[in-house]
Amino acid sequence: MTSRRDFIRNTAIAGAGMSILPQYVAAMHEQSAREELRVGLIGVGLRGTNHLRNLLQRKDVRVTAICDIDPDRITLCEALIREMGKSKALVFGKNDHDYLNLLASDKVDAVIISTPWLWHTRMTVDAMKAGKYAGVEVSAANTLEECWDLVNTHEATGTHMMILENVNYRRDVMAVLNMVKQGIFGELVHFRCGYQHDLREVKFNNGKQPYGGGVEFGEKAVSEARWRTLHSVKRNADVYPTHGLGPVAVMADINRGNRLVSLTSHASKAIGLHNHIVKQGGEDHPNARVKFKQGDVITTTVDTARGETIIITHDCNLPRPYSLGFRVQGANGLWEVDGNRIYIEGMSEPHKWDEATAWLEKYDHPLWKKYGEYAAGAGHSGMDFFVLNAFVESAKANVAPPMDAYDAAAWSAVTPLSEASINRKGEPQDFPDFTRGSWIKREPYSWMKDAY
Repeated sequence: MTSRRDFIRNTAIAGAGMSILPQYVAAMHEQSAREELRVGLIGVGLRGTNHLRNLLQRKDVRVTAICDIDPDRITLCEALIREMGKSKALVFGKNDHDYLNLLASDKVDAVIISTPWLWHTRMTVDAMKAGKYAGVEVSAANTLEECWDLVNTHEATGTHMMILENVNYRRDVMAVLNMVKQGIFGELVHFRCGYQHDLREVKFNNGKQPYGGGVEFGEKAVSEARWRTLHSVKRNADVYPTHGLGPVAVMADINRGNRLVSLTSHASKAIGLHNHIVKQGGEDHPNARVKFKQGDVITTTVDTARGETIIITHDCNLPRPYSLGFRVQGANGLWEVDGNRIYIEGMSEPHKWDEATAWLEKYDHPLWKKYGEYAAGAGHSGMDFFVLNAFVESAKANVAPPMDAYDAAAWSAVTPLSEASINRKGEPQDFPDFTRGSWIKREPYSWMKDAY
């Protein structure tokens, strides 16, 4: 059987690019795509290194620059590049702002940004100003001002950016998207989604290993615990909304015939992280005195212009199994990821759930049918294969990606709006129209090009 590496190296999966990207074929008539994309990586921690591994397997990509202020990560990535027999990359990382020198390099066409959240917008904006096609990890922005910065810079420079929301490419999500586009659920009415993931072992560690083994955070810790936990100390908000919202936003045609109108948010008490510290480190540990601002369970309800409602849940500080909590409901039935169940009126036994497996296999997205075996091993059950390919093919053709600046702004805006609503005891907050009215006429992306 052909390996994923050989497949990518030999074909650059141009066919997958054609079917997964909006406007790709049309753009090819207007300009020639780059045969090789020169990519710089800004941030090569755990996530950035995963992107590097996948990029190094592509024949149509050359990693020309890497940037990180941690010399150990640079050393690790240089070793990976050598192991793959690739040319040495330029190295940047003298200080927090050395990434600007990477952006100034004429050896870089596009960048992938995998840094702590507070750097995402400023680096993406600087990349677009430098004329570099930018891919940024989630979430893309922390404040409404930053959301507007992404949109305004894209419009002012004409340079594209893509939010690298890999869950949009999850196999069951794309199968349900297929069902939505074929009208199986009927007219859509309601969605549920979120990020429900016990991250206590991510938010704390002992400074000696990436995950687990202690209750330290900030300067005494390593990896995400150095910065991610501080958001729970300082902000009472849904700080990580896009894994859930991104997929249902595409199903609901958000920014393309529909838009997010308003939200209300509520937060529970905050006890989970404190309890974890006491349990692991004792009541006398200094961190046991930290007051965490973020509620353990944050619930946000969003209204759309077409009348659907979306409930988004953030639940990361309490013991629980992982789930993104998806529910897609229409006039004819619904799918719920928890319980792996579907009910379609007239096709399911009345008032009884169907196991979803057979339905999801029947409506498996054409891209997964065609390329699923090659996605194995790419990371996150194959999702990383597809999201990275969408970025590479979009950047090579220099066309709008399937998840663009307007999506990055709208999906990320949940964080500051939820914070404002919680601070005002659930008062509704209006979403800005980041498309400035263009959502009315923008056509949905052709995610289903090969479905019919």
